[in-house]
Amino acid sequence: MSQIPSPAEELRLLDTELRQLDARRAVLLNRRAWLIHALQPPVRTAPLAPPAFPARRPEATAPGVQNALLLLGGILLTIAAVAFTLVGWGHLGIAGRSLVLGAVTLVALGAPVLLLRRGLRATAEALAGLGLALTVLDAYALYAVALPRTDGVGYAAVASAALAAVWTAYGLAVGAPVRAAGARGAVPGTPEPSPAGAGEHPATGQRAAAPNPGADRETGAVGDTGANTGTGVGTGANRDAATVAVRPSLRVPLPAAVVAAQLPLLLWAVAAAAGAHTVTAALLVTAAFDAALALRAPLKSVRVVAAAWVFGMGGCGTFAAGWLSLAAAGPSAAARAAALLLLSASIALAAAWRVPKAGLATGAATAGGLICVVAFGGVLRTSLPGGWTVPGHLACGIALLALARTGLPTPVRRGVTLASGCVGALSVAWALPVVAVTLLGPVGLAGSVWSGAPASARDAVTAGLPWPSHAAAAPLVLALVAAALVVAVRAAAWRPHAVVCALTLTWATLLILPATLELPYVAGLSVQGLTTVALLGYARRTHPSVTAPVLALLTSLSLAFLALASETATLTVLTALAVLFAAAAVRPARRPGLGPVVAPASLGYATALACAAGASLGLRPQHTALLVLVVPVAAALLAARVEDGPTTVSIEVTGALAGLLAIALTVTEPAMLATVLALCAVIAAGTAVRQDRRSAGYAAAALFVPAAWVRLAAWGVGSPEAYTLPVTVPALLVGAFRRRADTTVSSWTAYAPGLSVTLVPSLLAVRGDAHWLRPLLLGSAALVVTLLGARHRLQAPLVLGGSVLVLDALHELAPYIIQLVNALPRWTPPALAGLLLLGLGATYEQRIRDARRVREVLGRMD
Repeated sequence: MSQIPSPAEELRLLDTELRQLDARRAVLLNRRAWLIHALQPPVRTAPLAPPAFPARRPEATAPGVQNALLLLGGILLTIAAVAFTLVGWGHLGIAGRSLVLGAVTLVALGAPVLLLRRGLRATAEALAGLGLALTVLDAYALYAVALPRTDGVGYAAVASAALAAVWTAYGLAVGAPVRAAGARGAVPGTPEPSPAGAGEHPATGQRAAAPNPGADRETGAVGDTGANTGTGVGTGANRDAATVAVRPSLRVPLPAAVVAAQLPLLLWAVAAAAGAHTVTAALLVTAAFDAALALRAPLKSVRVVAAAWVFGMGGCGTFAAGWLSLAAAGPSAAARAAALLLLSASIALAAAWRVPKAGLATGAATAGGLICVVAFGGVLRTSLPGGWTVPGHLACGIALLALARTGLPTPVRRGVTLASGCVGALSVAWALPVVAVTLLGPVGLAGSVWSGAPASARDAVTAGLPWPSHAAAAPLVLALVAAALVVAVRAAAWRPHAVVCALTLTWATLLILPATLELPYVAGLSVQGLTTVALLGYARRTHPSVTAPVLALLTSLSLAFLALASETATLTVLTALAVLFAAAAVRPARRPGLGPVVAPASLGYATALACAAGASLGLRPQHTALLVLVVPVAAALLAARVEDGPTTVSIEVTGALAGLLAIALTVTEPAMLATVLALCAVIAAGTAVRQDRRSAGYAAAALFVPAAWVRLAAWGVGSPEAYTLPVTVPALLVGAFRRRADTTVSSWTAYAPGLSVTLVPSLLAVRGDAHWLRPLLLGSAALVVTLLGARHRLQAPLVLGGSVLVLDALHELAPYIIQLVNALPRWTPPALAGLLLLGLGATYEQRIRDARRVREVLGRMD
């Protein structure tokens, strides 16, 4: 039988076995690591390479450098040709001159064809430009040699037309499309496409010339600078189901031909000594030709150049026609100018119809519409009186709106509508001076109140201001624009804005109508009053914005100033306005925003009525102030009943302003000023009773104090304590309640202001008081304050009371101290000072400890 070990012995054996296993595992791991390292190939470390810097990019590309060199070369050759033609021309005979210049021109024009076949596009462009310049010199040479007596301007017109035709033929001939060999209708003599590298047409299976990576974007022309691949048919695309190979074309000749084509008609008109109308027609016909090219030309470069000349020639022609229309003295001249303007407008509208871009089409249509208005308006101007020019143009602008309801494209209709809107806006701007004079002119009556009713409404509104000339048609202009807005604008997004603008224009029409028609003064007042009533009724019932209330307020202000000319009118108008705005402010349920406008307006007119009533009754200003105080009382009562927050605030602000006016009226009378201040304080205290207006109590206190002071001053009281004690007592009570409610409030915040108001002025008054009663009372009060501060451990009473007590005592003892000092020998003060310094020096540390102890005691107080 084997012996079973004890648990302790078995545990020892297990530990020994585990230690042996750990040692063996460590040996095996070390061997494994060595074998792995031995089996890995040796790593060769490469030498450190220098830091790589990014390659410097050239500042100019190779094609750019090449184009620059070719351009400079062409310019220099052109300059040399000009110098040869103008300076060195006389050294050769007629045959030599013709041969040299003709040969050079033919070489310059023929070389680009060979260069294009070799793919040298940029060089071909440079030589082609040189050749075109030489053709101009050829034309000049022909004039100088063969036609020297011919009219220069007429010859220039013919030469420019011939050059335009030649350059066009040259540009088309160089890049004319031809059919490739093997296709239907192939042009003889054209090179066949190479079978190698060529692609098959997807429809016919025929081989087309391989695309050149330097093909031009517009025509597929081959360049020698690696230009972009174009959309030309030379890349394997076809037209009419046949393979078409396009001979590489030049960019310069066709745009140059467009430029040359601008001169023939204009130079012909000048050569024929034509009038301004003919020259303008030449400009516009040339612009029409340019517009056709800009819309129909297949090449982009031609379209761009033609479009630029459309703006240039068309703009000059349009301005010239407009000037002719403005300078026309009769219907015949105006009609001829209108025909030119209509030609310009037709060009713009035709371009707007064909332009694919919506923004450009809208702009062109807008310009065309405006030109039409100028054309027809110019004819009407010569047939109507001077004051009806603007209405005539406005009628033409409104007539444009009829085109907006036709089947024209949307951009064109939008542009025509914009043109009509521009005409309406300019017409309204023309009528604005009349509105400004009518609205602001009555303010001048404030300097001559109750001087007598004027004879007419125009006399009332032009007090100190001139009446604008030719203003008879201003009401009609404003009414027409308002009607056009209501009728024409139907879109839901713009309809509210149109209604607001129409309402404003209608208001302006009614405002200026009495003055324009020179109605009687009373009629003018009636019209403005009825306008105010209508606007308030409209705002109360339907209108959702603040436009109607604001317009009603402006009209009422103008009416109030207009009524200042007569006493009866002033009282009547102010009473009516106060009642009218008060009625509008009653339960504005449908218009919550109406109250903040009409409620303060009613109180404002009530204030003005109180002042006017006082002046009518012959009351002095300080007595009129009592009438004005009725408005703050009414405002306080109304504010407590109104539930709308903005309306409440506006009412309270208006009442406060009326109270300030009442105070200002009593400044010259102290007794009445004190009464008004006290009444204002009572009104503020009554407002503070409301839960949400507790802060008005501070205003009540701030008004009661000056009321008491003014009253004391009126009674002749000169003692400062009579003014300060009414402030000190409430201030101390408020401080005590504050500390009771909030224990963190210090005594300086609670009691220092109230104590300082009385103690400091009294201390200053003691210095000039020769009696003993004031210093005694002040010292007693300061002693009581000091003891209370020490009793309740409060810093402010202790410091303030103690300081005032010490200063008061020094003031009372000062005469005796002076007598004592005068009785002592002169060596006594230095001796006493020395003894004092010795004592302070001997007890310096003790004094420092005492000062620190006093500071700690004060610091522990509140």
